[in-house]
Amino acid sequence: MRHEAIEKSLNLMMVLIVAAISIGGLVEIIPLMMSSDATEPDEGIAVYSPLRLAGRDIYVREGCYNCHSQMIRPFRSETERYGPFTTAGETVYDRPFQFGSKRTGPDLARVGGRYSDDWQRLHLMDPRALVPESNMPAYPWLAEREVDPEFLTAKLRTLQFLGDPYTDEQIAAAAGEVEGKTELDAIVAYLQGLGTNRRNRR
Repeated sequence: MRHEAIEKSLNLMMVLIVAAISIGGLVEIIPLMMSSDATEPDEGIAVYSPLRLAGRDIYVREGCYNCHSQMIRPFRSETERYGPFTTAGETVYDRPFQFGSKRTGPDLARVGGRYSDDWQRLHLMDPRALVPESNMPAYPWLAEREVDPEFLTAKLRTLQFLGDPYTDEQIAAAAGEVEGKTELDAIVAYLQGLGTNRRNRR
């Protein structure tokens, strides 16, 4: 009775459970890692510009993903409201991805260009000035803080090392591109780029 021996040995049972979960996980993960759909960027997808990359870091730092998803599911109710559904090839340069699982606010995967820069700035500074029923907090400090060019340059070098196709010229020019830019400028640039490459592709 092999199963009785397994059931009576706590250590053996734990080892077999870990082995079963590990094998199951590998069976799911390895094919995805080998799939070009998940590892190659979709047409039109490029690495973030320095300012947009800084804005993405601010988006993550401020916890925007806690209330806004960036994943449109392949259902009619989603695609009619937000646009084409999200693909893995869109997120190859997102570390970590911002899919999210909660929508206190609307999905932002295709928000780029839907509103003007001025609208985005005011909405971040005082959300209820534009949407009276909004429960989004205000972020006035973003207009007071400047992007750190040295940190951004170091991050770009790290991403280049990890395989993102940043050139040495792009990295060398990054500090100049963000010099004097506020965190508000950066996050607006990030938001204005979201989904603009796929909005008209169905």
